[in-house]
Amino acid sequence: MTTTVIKYVGRTTDFKGKTLWEIVGSLKNFGVGRIIVRSVFERYPEPSFMKIVKVETCPDEERRRVRVWVEKTFRGKKLEKLTEIYRTSYKPDYKLIPKHEEANLLKSIKDVHDFPDVILPRTIEMPPLMKKFIMKDHENKGMEILKEYVMPLSYNTSPNRVARIAEGDEKPTVQFTMGLGKPASPSLYEGVPLN
Repeated sequence: MTTTVIKYVGRTTDFKGKTLWEIVGSLKNFGVGRIIVRSVFERYPEPSFMKIVKVETCPDEERRRVRVWVEKTFRGKKLEKLTEIYRTSYKPDYKLIPKHEEANLLKSIKDVHDFPDVILPRTIEMPPLMKKFIMKDHENKGMEILKEYVMPLSYNTSPNRVARIAEGDEKPTVQFTMGLGKPASPSLYEGVPLN
């Protein structure tokens, strides 16, 4: 008896589902009013889904894409503006919610408790080597040595962002540091100072 070995070639993917065109193309009125979900958003405990508002088909040369406007609910919060889906519409990561489950999904938003705001810091301490270079530079130039060695943080913008950046003297709820934090394997760092 011989065993068959199957070897997969190419990139792996975490997508689970159909392309948006496969879903809306098979529905009456292109699925306007129906609810879809992206599998990648199912990792969050809060409900994330999209209600189709408008659909435009694309020219023949872009058969795998479709332009869809949706009312998006991300992590239990409904976004104020309509969201356009075009660039990701070809990804096989969308699922259609059956009509009999739509009411439960919409009801689940009301069950989401208001989570405390996540406030991100505006600055972070400088890396140790950069701090030493600046201290040495200030010494050489006879300048006053700084008391705080911090630099501004820059965040990518996203309509899905649920955290906000601290304003003025507001205290952040999250802190980022230059340390290694808690290592996954502490035994690898025995005898090594981590600070």
